[in-house]
Amino acid sequence: MTTNLPTRPFQSSVAIEDITGLKERSLGQRLLASQPFWVTIALIIMCAVMTWDQPDAFASADNFYNITRNFAFIGIMAVGMTAVILTGGIDLSVGSLMGLVGVVCGLVLQAGYHWAAAVLAGLFAGGAAGAVNGLLIAYVGLPAFVVTLGMLSVARSLAIVLSENKMIYEFGPWGDTFNALGGGSVLGIANPVWTLLVLALVFGFVFNATAWGNYLYAIGSNENAARLTGVPVRRIKLQAYIVSGLTAALASVLIVGWQGSAINALGQGYELRVIASTVIGGADLMGGQGSAYGAVVGAALIEVIRNSLLMAGVDSNWQGAFVGLFIVLAVLLQRIRGKRSA
Repeated sequence: MTTNLPTRPFQSSVAIEDITGLKERSLGQRLLASQPFWVTIALIIMCAVMTWDQPDAFASADNFYNITRNFAFIGIMAVGMTAVILTGGIDLSVGSLMGLVGVVCGLVLQAGYHWAAAVLAGLFAGGAAGAVNGLLIAYVGLPAFVVTLGMLSVARSLAIVLSENKMIYEFGPWGDTFNALGGGSVLGIANPVWTLLVLALVFGFVFNATAWGNYLYAIGSNENAARLTGVPVRRIKLQAYIVSGLTAALASVLIVGWQGSAINALGQGYELRVIASTVIGGADLMGGQGSAYGAVVGAALIEVIRNSLLMAGVDSNWQGAFVGLFIVLAVLLQRIRGKRSA
C-alpha cells in the first residue's frame, strides 16, 4: 500500500510576518515612534524661534554657555534617575542628597583636607544614601515612594544639622582647585557639560549593550518574569539606587564648585526637574522604558523653556506650571503611542 505524500517542498524557515502579522520597522518608523526624537525636534524648533525672535540675547555665546551649564546638573542626575525608573521605581531624595553632599564637601574643604578627599567624601555620602534606599526597597520590600520621600527629609535635616544652618564658603587651601571642577571650562564649554556628555555616552552603552542594562529593562517590564528567568532582581535594584545617589552627589560636587559655596538648601525642588526630564525624554514611570539620551534631551528642553520664558518677560513663578504641563503632555504622548502600538 502506498501513500501519496504532498509534493510541496518543505520550508526550513518561516518569516516572522507570517506568524504574527508584524513587520520589522524601518529606521524612519522607529524614529517617528520615538519620544526622544520628537522632544529633540521640539527643542530645535524652540531654539530656532528664540534665535529668530531675540538673536542678540538668546543666540549669544554667553547664553549658550549658561543654558548648557545649567541643564548639565539636571541631566547628570536624570541619567542616574533613568536607571531607577527603568526598574519601575522612583527616587524623590536626589534634591536633598545634593544639599547633604554639598555640606559634606564644604566641611571637608573647610577642615583643610585635599580637594580629592572632599570629592570622595561627597560621592560616598551620596552612594551611601542611595544604598540605604536600595536596601529598604529591594530587600525589605518597602515602596520606593515612601522610602525615598523619607530620605528626602532625613538628608535635608542632616544637611541643616551638619552645616549648623550656615553657609560654608571658606574652602581652605584647596578651595580654588575644587571650585575649578564645576566653574571651569574646556574649549569654551563648561566642565559640567563635558561630564554630562561622558556620562550619557557611558550609560547609553550600559543601558543598551550590557547585561546589567538588559536586567534593568527586564525588571521594569515584568519583575516576576525577570526573577523566574534568573535575573538577580534585588541586587540590580539596589545598584540602581546607588547609581542614582552617586549621580546626585556628582552633580552636587560640580554645582558647589561652580557656586563657590555650600548651603543646606541646595537642590530644593530639583527632584521634580529631574523626574520631569526623564519622563519628557521618554521614560515610563511604570518601568521598562527610557534612555540616557532621552534624559539629556529632556533636561535640555526644560532649561531652554525656562530660559525662553525669562527672556520673554514671563514671571519666573510660572516656570513650575509650564514644567508640570510638559510632564502631563509627555505622559499623554506615551499613552497615545502605547495604544497605537498595541
